[in-house]
Amino acid sequence: MYMKTHENRALFSKTLLRATACLFFTAGVGYSPAFALPEMTEVMGTEIVQQQTVAISGIVKDKSGDPIVGANILEKGTSNGVVTNLSGQYNLRVKGPKSMLVVSYIGYKSQEIAIGSSRKIDVILEEDAELIDEIVVIGYGTQRKGDVTSAVSSVKAEDFTIGKIGDAAELIKGKVAGLTIAKGSGDPNAESTIRLRGVISLEGGSTPLVLVDGIEGNLGTVAPENIASIDVLKDASAAAIYGTRGANGVILITTKSGKRESRATASYSGYASFSKFGKKLDFMGPEDIRQGLTNFTDKGYDTDWLDAVSRTAFTHNHNFNITGGSKSTTYSADFNYRKEEGVIIDTFNEEMKMSFDVSHWMLNDMLKVNFNMLKGLHKNSATNASNGGDTNIYRQAIMRNPTEPIRNDDGTYYENFQVNYYYNPVGMVKERTGNYTNEWTRMTGNLTFEPIKGWQTNLMLATRRTNAHDKGYYTSQYFSQKMENHTGYAYHSFAESRTDNLEITSKYNATWGEHRFDGLAGYSYQYNVNEGFNANNYDFQNDFFEYNKLGIGAALKEGKAGWVAIRTTIN
Repeated sequence: MYMKTHENRALFSKTLLRATACLFFTAGVGYSPAFALPEMTEVMGTEIVQQQTVAISGIVKDKSGDPIVGANILEKGTSNGVVTNLSGQYNLRVKGPKSMLVVSYIGYKSQEIAIGSSRKIDVILEEDAELIDEIVVIGYGTQRKGDVTSAVSSVKAEDFTIGKIGDAAELIKGKVAGLTIAKGSGDPNAESTIRLRGVISLEGGSTPLVLVDGIEGNLGTVAPENIASIDVLKDASAAAIYGTRGANGVILITTKSGKRESRATASYSGYASFSKFGKKLDFMGPEDIRQGLTNFTDKGYDTDWLDAVSRTAFTHNHNFNITGGSKSTTYSADFNYRKEEGVIIDTFNEEMKMSFDVSHWMLNDMLKVNFNMLKGLHKNSATNASNGGDTNIYRQAIMRNPTEPIRNDDGTYYENFQVNYYYNPVGMVKERTGNYTNEWTRMTGNLTFEPIKGWQTNLMLATRRTNAHDKGYYTSQYFSQKMENHTGYAYHSFAESRTDNLEITSKYNATWGEHRFDGLAGYSYQYNVNEGFNANNYDFQNDFFEYNKLGIGAALKEGKAGWVAIRTTIN
């Protein structure tokens, strides 16, 4: 592989200047005038300008008179500020009597105070009731944000990232400290890779546990448009209730539902987008080959291999939602269709996701019955653009000799097996056919009984069924078939899984004056069954039937065809 290099001093200088500006900005933020002299002078020619500063001090307390440690004291409109010490005290030097102080602390309302002639300013902060009373999801229930002491982050729908969103993880990208979300593949079927506070396992998995409305799932279980909030449990105390499953953290996804005594509302949203390579590497071209600047042999053609296997991809997404409710019943239905083309030709992701949720209250709200159903259909081509190593289509495209042809004169694909691990990328795409389909259904029923205010007992039953079918065919022109002297390879695989859940939880909360009590007890049971079957055959008479007549391959008659059946059960 030969890549051009360029000596670009102007670009280097520009980059250096940008880095210097960044360092200057960082230094400016870190500068604290609290260490400045009482009188600062600035010399401009022969003119001297003197600026007087004023020293301010005080104590920051709450309504009970307790000092607040770590409250922020900032001179408004500047980066000049300090934080209170263990006694709630602060000392700050400001520009003058016309300055304003901004006093803030998490969970309390911010205050702006004019300095005027005062030199000692004590502040009493009031609790921000809205922020403290905000409900966050933790484990098998909810808590007021003001009561949570473990590392929990909650992101509501109004704060989600807007734009082309592939899965639930992209909704909160850059919004949760310690959560890394990346999608490093151009494959439209690749899910986001998520890491919570780094990789913490040498041999086990590193992906957080994902729960959708309390049931284990994945980032693609529901359409992003149907998500109401995402809560992230980041430390051991927050995720302890899930045992070893929560060792890498827990992501709780809550879907939208109807509201009581609300009118029926229907809404549609959709978008379309185009994707292509943002930047292509600058490689040696045919003229460079012909001038003898590389070890490649001139084959007489002019081929842009990357252009031959890539395209400007089109994506369109449509979502329709209807919600509403009466005094005793609420309902919500959501339908989403999405088709995304990959930048590598013949790659795509097509999905339909549907959800339905209904709740009914009876016996003066003592009993609540809820039913929720999710349904999903997924399809993609057999071409795997995210394959690694030697079979990576992008890798093969950027390493090819640009003077080689795509096809021979007889229409077959040009191959040069004299070079190790060197295959025709266009043939890799065009000479593999088939698709992968996946269908899943999840049904959940909840029965919640609240005989007295504050004591709730909930019985939850849920089942999830998935069916997957993978079928494909490598024609006699595919590179592996040519290398091994085979004439076509076909395969079919089927997989079924079933997960049943049963949970019984009883929780009680009560308030006595300024004191609150919360308790939770419960039992959880999960049953998993996985079944699978796959079969393959090769050396077909021709490529006509592809994967549709698996039994006619010669390998089966010779006892070389493969098949396997698997069943596993986990309680």
